[in-house]
Amino acid sequence: MASEDPGEAAPEAYRLEEQVGFVLRLAAQRHAAIFQAQSLMKLTPTQFSALIRIAEEGECSQNRLGRLTAMDAATIKGVIDRLREKALVALKRDSGDKRRMMIALTPKAAAMIPQLHAAGHAITGATLAPLSAKERARLLKLLKKIA
Repeated sequence: MASEDPGEAAPEAYRLEEQVGFVLRLAAQRHAAIFQAQSLMKLTPTQFSALIRIAEEGECSQNRLGRLTAMDAATIKGVIDRLREKALVALKRDSGDKRRMMIALTPKAAAMIPQLHAAGHAITGATLAPLSAKERARLLKLLKKIA
């Protein structure tokens, strides 16, 4: 039964375009289109992230790389398999634990890192182009807060 209290606000109508999930999906689709337009050796965003993290961290295990890139075990395995097919990463046994495989950039991938950094900056710039510098900083701060 509806409340008779005149001080109680009426519920707002549900509007899809006002829902965070819908707006985030649209923004993500726009960003993905900008990323794909760069055609960085036909890298996917997950492959790009993995290469950048390996460059930052150095040689690491697949498990650690998955954590560093926020990918589950199955996803990171597929990413590494495809990067190996492109001759961008190499695997070797961990000297301290022969059961663990370590992932490292190949010389080909290491040479690409400056180009990938530049492309990453360009992609971010294009994605955030409609915003002022202050709005860009605020958006990233807020997204990190809910991520």
